[in-house]
Amino acid sequence: MNNYNLNVLIKEKRGLLNHFATKFTNDPDEKEDLIQETWIRALKSIDKFVHHPKLMSWLYVIMKHTYINKYRKAKRVGEIQETYIDLERSNNTVHNRGVSKFVAEDIEKAMCSLTQDNYEIFRLYLDGYKYHEIASYFNMPEGTIKTRIHMARKKLQKQLKAYKLN
Repeated sequence: MNNYNLNVLIKEKRGLLNHFATKFTNDPDEKEDLIQETWIRALKSIDKFVHHPKLMSWLYVIMKHTYINKYRKAKRVGEIQETYIDLERSNNTVHNRGVSKFVAEDIEKAMCSLTQDNYEIFRLYLDGYKYHEIASYFNMPEGTIKTRIHMARKKLQKQLKAYKLN
């Protein structure tokens, strides 16, 4: 597909994609980001769908998955930040940057105790990547990735049990 045809397609479908994005968010900047991310992901296979009667259904599914992935990643990051904040609050006897530094160092030391592959897998997971994306990147079965993440969690929990909150 040439650039002219692609530009025409994007202009034709922009209004409908904007309508779809309204179902997920009312924030204009977030809507714009969602539409752009949908197009970026769709461009990988656009030649297969450009004249397909279900083009808009396909774009809607891409948009929905993009929004859900972004939501899940934000949720995971929020949970990690909350845990870190809770760890800081639980040690309320000393209020200085030194305590935070020690906690961060302990977490980093525990992460570094993982094998290089498991460290990279767990880091990608914390960054919001899906199991299947990590599996594809490492060319491993998805079940292996899930097991490695589970085992890394257990090892980190054991090493950081001193910080466990009640």
